[in-house]
Amino acid sequence: MIKFTILGCGSSMGVPRADGYWGKCDHKETKNYRTRCSAIIQTKERNILIDTSPDLRFQLIKNKIQNIDTVLYSHMHGDQVHGINDLRIFALKNSKKIPIYADKLTRKYLLKNFSYCFKNSKDYKAILSINDIKKNYYLKTRKRKILIKSIPVKHGLINSQSFIINETCAYISDANKIFENNLKYFTDLKFLVIDCLRIKKHPSHFCLEEVIKLTSLLKPKKTILTNMHSDLDYRYLTKILPRNIIPAYDGISFNI
Repeated sequence: MIKFTILGCGSSMGVPRADGYWGKCDHKETKNYRTRCSAIIQTKERNILIDTSPDLRFQLIKNKIQNIDTVLYSHMHGDQVHGINDLRIFALKNSKKIPIYADKLTRKYLLKNFSYCFKNSKDYKAILSINDIKKNYYLKTRKRKILIKSIPVKHGLINSQSFIINETCAYISDANKIFENNLKYFTDLKFLVIDCLRIKKHPSHFCLEEVIKLTSLLKPKKTILTNMHSDLDYRYLTKILPRNIIPAYDGISFNI
């Protein structure tokens, strides 16, 4: 069994924001409390983390995740990488570096801003090994082989990586366009977890109308909205969306 969990489904400032602003989200609805985006793929033997949200420590404690084996990065923005220091405990526990995979721009950013994670110093050992993102990442367990495809998508001025697990579930946390030649990878999936920042159109994120159109085009069995801003109330979305589209909430999980 492969379990996929959305650890955080909030936009870059989370819901509520640091100043306590909830926007149109009802503060009494616990599913409106959203930490920054990250997700995890789990088998009995391995935990593969997607992105290190600034809220990672809280997310891991809440979901009782006690080990991280590998990290895949979607892109280099702060809301995806700035929880990187929370990986230290897992490297120390296991007495080995955690392999991370990232594209060229993200690797450059991480090596510049978090060099202590990758290079030994007098006082601290390196905790991470950095690798180029692979188009096809194979994870072998005792009973199965898991295929994770990395597909670039447009995210404003940069590309972000999306991930497709066993040709069944796609995770697109930050995007405003899927390149036409890659649409075939996202068609007829069981799950499509996709960026849906807000109701109004945005230059680097999908909006609600765009996600509804994409769902009609790609025909997944279930679309799950993530990276949601404070104008997208959970209960409001459940009332207006088609039955095959649902908003995520922190901790939602399903089997792939």
